[in-house]
Amino acid sequence: MKAQDVMVRDIVTVGPDTQVVDAVALLIKHDISALPVVDAGNNLIGILSEGDLLEREELGAEHHHRWWMETLMPASKLAKEFAKSHGKKVSEVMSTNVISAREDTPVPEIAALLERHRIKRVPIVSNGKVVGIVSRSNLIQALASFKSASEPKSETDRGIRLELLDRLGKQPWTDFGSRNIIVQDGVVHLWGLVGSESERKALAALAEGVPGVTQVSDETIPAY
Repeated sequence: MKAQDVMVRDIVTVGPDTQVVDAVALLIKHDISALPVVDAGNNLIGILSEGDLLEREELGAEHHHRWWMETLMPASKLAKEFAKSHGKKVSEVMSTNVISAREDTPVPEIAALLERHRIKRVPIVSNGKVVGIVSRSNLIQALASFKSASEPKSETDRGIRLELLDRLGKQPWTDFGSRNIIVQDGVVHLWGLVGSESERKALAALAEGVPGVTQVSDETIPAY
């Protein structure tokens, strides 16, 4: 199983000139913890995560060092801390040292990256452009539906997943396409929160109608 089999493709991104307050609104609206930052060509140039926003002056959480400590600290570090806490644009607050992976990166390697760098998600890039994102929750969902680490992911399963995501993207009654879907041996595993019981049934029906699907494992939770 590779990154392309579990990654979320319907990702939300921001540009470097986006106002921090607008980026925060996107995090809240889409219930996500990070936003890849891309240039005009959709090339990955940074990432804005919850961790980058924990030292904001609005929260009263900016760094305050003793004067003698500041005399010993590099000016570049002090400047970086000031930008993090006072910056108005995403480019002034984002992290530029981004850990990313390719679509064909095996899932175990993705897990190792998350553990080694103590991060919660990895942007997936192709020729420098963002094409998806894999989070810790995506890996847990993959683990729950994965039968054997020795079984390769079939092209048929990948085709089913892509077709289902494409069909979901055309439906006006759901935004489930932004959540994770895993296909294993023709079985579609649906995860996450849905808006209603009606949407839950409709999602299952849509998945059942995709050629090649043998079964739908519905693990969604309807909101009431």
